[in-house]
Amino acid sequence: MTGQVLDRSDRQRRDWVAEAVRRIEADAQRSADTHLLRFPLPAQLGVDLYLKDESTHITGSLKHRLARSLFLYALCNGWLTESTTVIESSSGSTAVSEAYFARMVGVPFVAVMPRRTSPQKIALIEGQGGSCHLVDDASQIYPESVRLAAECGGHYMDQFTHAERATDWRGNNNIAESMFQQLSLEEHPIPEWIVIAAGTGGTSATIGRYLRYRGHHTRLCVPDPENSAFFDAWSADDPTICGVGSKIEGIGRPRVEPSFVGQVIDRMQVVPDAASVATMRQVEQVLGKKVGPSTGTNLWAAFGLAAEMAASGTRGSIVALLCDSGERYTQTYYDDDWVAAQGWQLGEPAAVVSEFLASGTWAG
Repeated sequence: MTGQVLDRSDRQRRDWVAEAVRRIEADAQRSADTHLLRFPLPAQLGVDLYLKDESTHITGSLKHRLARSLFLYALCNGWLTESTTVIESSSGSTAVSEAYFARMVGVPFVAVMPRRTSPQKIALIEGQGGSCHLVDDASQIYPESVRLAAECGGHYMDQFTHAERATDWRGNNNIAESMFQQLSLEEHPIPEWIVIAAGTGGTSATIGRYLRYRGHHTRLCVPDPENSAFFDAWSADDPTICGVGSKIEGIGRPRVEPSFVGQVIDRMQVVPDAASVATMRQVEQVLGKKVGPSTGTNLWAAFGLAAEMAASGTRGSIVALLCDSGERYTQTYYDDDWVAAQGWQLGEPAAVVSEFLASGTWAG
């Protein structure tokens, strides 16, 4: 008597997956690493500040790494076929990058996004061959993505759940390993702090785990914009705490996402929205290039940490992430009328940043 056998092997599907993976890996092989920029601070601080410039990815943001990992994860889990429509919840940048990889492997892509997403990001997604499905209530991007995927028999990529598990946090050229390799010949190759705000939480999880895996003393600071759930939930050690959502695109969430790993974070702080926007505008004068609002959030926190190190007599380095280019926000965060409509007064935080960059005195 023989037992039952069920064989679901599909050579044609496996061949398609192998070819899709090859295309993505070949694209990575052709790509250079992102730059680690030296950001000039007043010499008397004794602190070196570096920016990991993720805007130089071909899709223009930190989310390029995540999108590549998510597609490889989905392909190798057997979730995608040549006819699968990929659905993603996004505030914009992840969708731009996922649209790029969807076109690369030849599958349709639909981004579910808040209606307030910048027009430039919507144009970038569509330029990569993706479609945009806009919702009025940002908290509805999750159920609407699930609904659309079920409706079309597609796959909901769900970056907010899979970000922390799709990336190899032990190395394999992840962002943390890249940072430390690029710092290896600097005066302070092991930074005192790495600063990265959280959207999915996947990047902060990757960096925090890597620091522990390699035994580095570096601490991880996660600044959080106003009205995000992350800070309050982390402070209270209660992941059920909710917020109303952030006005700083790409970071801060109305809920604690599954990929947010609070245990690897050493410090969090709330950064006022006006401070994030004023900082992104001020640093353009230093870098000669526009940066996005989440970079403003990171740098506001990094400047405070540099001043704190100087006050304690600690010499060393800090790395902050430059998440994306400000060219995506010329009609929003760089537009004075749009900023005024948000009720943000930039004068005071702009003066704080200006004084710090001139003298090293921090009043934030």
